[in-house]
Amino acid sequence: MSTDARKAALERRHAAIEAELHNLNLHPSADQLAQSQLKREKLRLKDEISRIRA
Repeated sequence: MSTDARKAALERRHAAIEAELHNLNLHPSADQLAQSQLKREKLRLKDEISRIRA
């Protein structure tokens, strides 16, 4: 997989997690553990995207 394709895939996954977090936040009984795991994954993806850009 080329670097550009990898970066695009990571960005799509990052956006999907952002949308999922938004949906979880709409419900008052949102699962805090799930939110925490998604936020951690989103940050990991962001870091990996940053490394690819550098």
